[in-house]
Amino acid sequence: MSMTDIRVNPTTRMDAAQMIESEPEERYTQQIIRRFRKNRLAVAGLVVIILLILTGLFAPWLTPHNPNELTAVFSASPSTTHLLGTDQVGRDVLSRLIYATRISLIVGFITVSIYVTIGTILGLISAYYGGWMDMIVMRLADIFMSFPYLMVILVVVSILGSSLTTIILVLALFSWPTVARLVRGSVLSLKELDYVKAGVALGLSPARIMFSHILPNALGPIIVNATFGVAAAILSEAGLSFLGMGIQPPTPSWGNMLSDAQSLTVLTNQLWLWVPAGSILLVTVLAINFMGDGLRDALDPKQ
Repeated sequence: MSMTDIRVNPTTRMDAAQMIESEPEERYTQQIIRRFRKNRLAVAGLVVIILLILTGLFAPWLTPHNPNELTAVFSASPSTTHLLGTDQVGRDVLSRLIYATRISLIVGFITVSIYVTIGTILGLISAYYGGWMDMIVMRLADIFMSFPYLMVILVVVSILGSSLTTIILVLALFSWPTVARLVRGSVLSLKELDYVKAGVALGLSPARIMFSHILPNALGPIIVNATFGVAAAILSEAGLSFLGMGIQPPTPSWGNMLSDAQSLTVLTNQLWLWVPAGSILLVTVLAINFMGDGLRDALDPKQ
């Protein structure tokens, strides 16, 4: 049989090409996972976050009591009936703590999802088109960043009301400029690379170039910033609730549970009213920050 009689199946050739193209991507993903797994604190943080998410999802089945149920046992110390005691109106602290996990995680993840989406789109458009578009977006970001963050949020929440939706939208509204600046810096360097210029020469649409070719290569810094942003949003909600401007009782949140600690008597004699909420808030923020550090190291191109 001569070499000219050998025919290569087009399907086989296409499958081989797809395997060659996908191999570097799979290898890169495996490298990121391997680097992340080397950071024990980051892995521990990921495990803690997963456990907290599961706790929030299965809160109705994990709580021993209804979190809003009033009993005749006021400010009772921990016991077999109430493992973390009761608050001033007789509600079970453990049940409220579990349900508060759901509220805090909702605020953190949804807030970050909103402002990362806004900041990424505006940063992409600003850097890719440049000119007057870049000037308008960046000046708008400067205006938002010039406001005193906490003061403006307190004023807006006091006017619109301290509902869960309001807090999420207000936190997202004043957090997008950081992401927009971060994305803009990455895109300004990426759009000068040869593969982007080749896409322009081939006549690809700006939207396809931005979202299919530039954005995937700028995801590393965005993911790291979003991770730290979740911790910042949870802390902001807790601070607002502690000041009485966040989630309002009877809906439980870590912040409004900590507001009970404003009394000196509670601080010194009724530790079960604020230590559990403070501890879980501390552990959550540390876990998210450790995970963010691990992602930053794993996604670092210098590695």
